[in-house]
Amino acid sequence: MTYCVGLLLDAGIVLLSDTRTNAGLDNISTYRKMFLFEEPGDRAIAIMTAGSLSVTQTTLARLQDAIDDPDAGPEKSIMHCQTMLDVAQLVGDTLARTTQEISQKMTAMSQTASASLIVAGQRKGGEMRMFLVYKEGNFIEATADTPFLQIGEHKYGKPILDRVIEPGTSLVEAQKAALLSMDSTLRSNLSVGMPLDLTVIERDRMAVSVSRRIEPDDETFHKMSLAWSEALRDAFGKIEI
Repeated sequence: MTYCVGLLLDAGIVLLSDTRTNAGLDNISTYRKMFLFEEPGDRAIAIMTAGSLSVTQTTLARLQDAIDDPDAGPEKSIMHCQTMLDVAQLVGDTLARTTQEISQKMTAMSQTASASLIVAGQRKGGEMRMFLVYKEGNFIEATADTPFLQIGEHKYGKPILDRVIEPGTSLVEAQKAALLSMDSTLRSNLSVGMPLDLTVIERDRMAVSVSRRIEPDDETFHKMSLAWSEALRDAFGKIEI
């Protein structure tokens, strides 16, 4: 399982993903689920993945192959797409094709394969946008009414986002909310695990502002987790019934 969350704010985009992948209780591995593509000054694009590792890795490999192809145009390469909507459409088409091909092979073995992606970023001359792309290739977009998107094991980390995240939330506060959302998920679901990948894309910079790997022994994250637990216990004790 996994947990990835993206916040679309007035000031920029905050993205956070875990790295745990498991295929059974005794087969747990670490794989990156955050992938960054940028041409500073022109575009910054982030893709986070959840679901079948075979689907997500093949999808990302095909996207990278198109980027590396000098003859690839905007219909094949996300680095040549004119808008973030075009990026989402291209990623969705690639995911749908990959899902269908792998699923056909696995059906014969009575197995299934599916995945979902969060695609976020900004193209020069365009607005910041963020999309949740489904296995069929269709997608939904984050809005001012719903300024965050989640994939994977999202239910444990959603309450804090519902309560504190709005478009005007600062990037610093948004990072804190995303990390505490992840902390709640880590505590409640063993299939989500560290290390974590945190990315920030500031509005109109067309470049990745922050790209940070948070290891299990990260002191700052540990202190934040303890402080959040203490704050919850304190608030719980003050509520009367």
